[in-house]
Amino acid sequence: MDRAAVFATHRPRLYGIAYRMLGSRAEAEDMLQEAYLRWHQADAERVHTPEAWLVTTVSRLCIDRLRAVRAERDAYIGPWLPEPLVEEPFAPPDAHAELASDLSVAFLVVLERLAPEERAALLLHDVFDCDYADISRILGKSEPACRQIVHRARERARADRPRFRVSEAAHAQLLERFVAALKAQDKDTLLGLFAPDATWTSDGGGKQKAARKVLEGADRVARFALAIWDRYYSAALADRALVNGQRGLIMSIAGRVVSTISIDTDGSRIRAVHTVLNPDKLKGIERPSA
Repeated sequence: MDRAAVFATHRPRLYGIAYRMLGSRAEAEDMLQEAYLRWHQADAERVHTPEAWLVTTVSRLCIDRLRAVRAERDAYIGPWLPEPLVEEPFAPPDAHAELASDLSVAFLVVLERLAPEERAALLLHDVFDCDYADISRILGKSEPACRQIVHRARERARADRPRFRVSEAAHAQLLERFVAALKAQDKDTLLGLFAPDATWTSDGGGKQKAARKVLEGADRVARFALAIWDRYYSAALADRALVNGQRGLIMSIAGRVVSTISIDTDGSRIRAVHTVLNPDKLKGIERPSA
């Protein structure tokens, strides 16, 4: 068995699990590196199904990592958002099938509120189509217990973020109207784009100036958006790109990426705006080519 080739075959799926679990590109890569080392050290006679072995190993590593970083997340300055995954405009959303579904920033924010085992069980069952027998083996719990964990996690996720089926065209149209209103400093139009309970979340991590709390309410969000656009982004380039599988913005000044902006929408109004400004989370992201 060519272990390197087997690992490469399953790598997209493994990365999809690790990134969704941890919300960090760097940490996901670390988990895959550790899994790769363990894979090469594993007793081949005891590995009956390589994919199952690898998924189990990566999932357990991520659960352990989430438990270890809980204190770090609690001490994080301001709201925490996942490191953005950015693709050139406009690769099809399913260009990386294992990464495309349920990858949005809004969904990952909801996952962050779940306990590590809840997060793993929900992702494995609802996103990666693992059956309860597999989840039972991975978590070391009975199948009935795993069903309950998935049910509880699913209910919490739905309560925190109602799911809407939104076409790519509707999402793109709202994004363009959002940008146009900001550039024109048109508050009335911007207010019309936001849902009454819209939110704005900025992740500066204490390393970049950003709102320390999530802003709520259409009027407050609109006034904040107009102010920061006029003060910080009026001379910036706003490039369109896929941010976590959905059309978003890469903001750059003098060739340096300073933030990513993504929106969550029900198809007619913008429900949430997420912007990552923490320079540590923008490493490796370049302004999309023309």
